Amino acid sequence: MTRARMAGLVVGAALLSVFAARLSAHHSFAAEFDATKPVSLKGAVTKVERINPHGWIYIDVKTPEGKLEHWAIETGAPNALARQGVRKDSIPIGLEIVVKGYRAKDGSTTANGSIITLPDGRDLSLASSVGNSSEKKPAGDESGYR
Repeated sequence: MTRARMAGLVVGAALLSVFAARLSAHHSFAAEFDATKPVSLKGAVTKVERINPHGWIYIDVKTPEGKLEHWAIETGAPNALARQGVRKDSIPIGLEIVVKGYRAKDGSTTANGSIITLPDGRDLSLASSVGNSSEKKPAGDESGYR
């Protein structure tokens, strides 16, 4: 095998591994979340990450027993959020919000967010995937933890 051919194979293999890693990092809704387990969470925002391919909103939620849980809410990508009118300053740290979405299949404190309700009553779409559900708003008790 010639040296140029070998170099081409090495470069090709490296490119394939980069693309494979990016594809494995992105997942479908059904792979990680359960459309039959809607969740409604009320809590204070602790962190917001506007990153690709999915953003994240982190909130602290007080359970009915008084325990504090740290939840990670998956959102759409930054461009998708912007198209929904969600700007960088729309969800400041410390703001108490209600998040409606779907719980992770693994039972962790992770959810795919669909809609958040701000203290002034406005609903914002999180531009994330909704799975097989035809609901625009997941069911759930808006008063707190579920």
